[in-house]
Amino acid sequence: MTTTSSTTTGPAKRSAPRFGNRQQLQQLLAFAGLVVIFGFFSFASPYFLDWANVKGILLATAVTGIMALGATFVIATGGIDLSVGTGMTLCSVMTGVFLANMGLPLFVGVLGGLAIGALIGLLNGLNVSYLRLPPFIATLAMMMVAQGLSLVISGTAPIYFSEVGGFDQLAGGELIPGLPNAVLIFFVAAAIAAVVLSKTLTGRYALSIGSNEEATAISGVDVRRWKVVIYTVAGLFTGLAGIVMASRLNSAQPGLGLGYELEAIAAVVIGGTSLRGGKATILGTVIGALIMATLTNGLRIMSIPQEWQKVAVGIVIVLAVYADILRRGKEA
Repeated sequence: MTTTSSTTTGPAKRSAPRFGNRQQLQQLLAFAGLVVIFGFFSFASPYFLDWANVKGILLATAVTGIMALGATFVIATGGIDLSVGTGMTLCSVMTGVFLANMGLPLFVGVLGGLAIGALIGLLNGLNVSYLRLPPFIATLAMMMVAQGLSLVISGTAPIYFSEVGGFDQLAGGELIPGLPNAVLIFFVAAAIAAVVLSKTLTGRYALSIGSNEEATAISGVDVRRWKVVIYTVAGLFTGLAGIVMASRLNSAQPGLGLGYELEAIAAVVIGGTSLRGGKATILGTVIGALIMATLTNGLRIMSIPQEWQKVAVGIVIVLAVYADILRRGKEA
């Protein structure tokens, strides 16, 4: 997996700050934080290093991490996507409709779930780019729409995949012995996201727009069209997260998903991607997702009350954002 913060457009490239070593240092600090958290809980609890518990951390990381990969692209543009959590739910519900209710072949149903995710991202992109809605408002509205549609379409009841052969193996199987497919899917998705961010126009324009949108437009880039593309890419990751979640549970739970968007955004920020845009790192997002899951798991295994778990996660997020502010101040 690679990371990047470079741009290719002329004016945007000149106006973009130099990240290079600073970004590598940020990733190193995030990784050091993960090691410290992992080491602390290893000494604090004799059960933490059990492979079953470690596998649980990886499984908890997978769904949030996949959503966070998509959110990284949006945040790289300086935007935000609050619809990833309920969007994931809608994708899992629609996958249930395609497979369990309509009886479509497994491959077609999975593609249908991904298409729903892409459609959610497309609509977000159109609202942000052409209706000029602030990303916060556009995606907040989509969050509510997706939540409502999930409840309406499912009739507020779970959709089970027990009659759909092989669906539970998409996430629960083990192509590599000992490693759940959900985790494998997450790492493969992260590798693809890293390539898209660093080697394709989609990633480079996302960073360029986030660095200086006006300069990017002046250099001849159709900013509105590329924003639509970027939000659609993020929607594809949302769809994939929905399918993985549904496969893990072997059901589509219409009440699930709300709150996941905050975990995904937190993972992105903790990993070193700037909320102001122009700087993004897929490796950092992977580390951020692992930090979130490790911290939550460690506190839970130490029997820390859930409300204090949220306090701890909140403090970590504040520290991550504050570090970004300090870094930006030095770069200015």
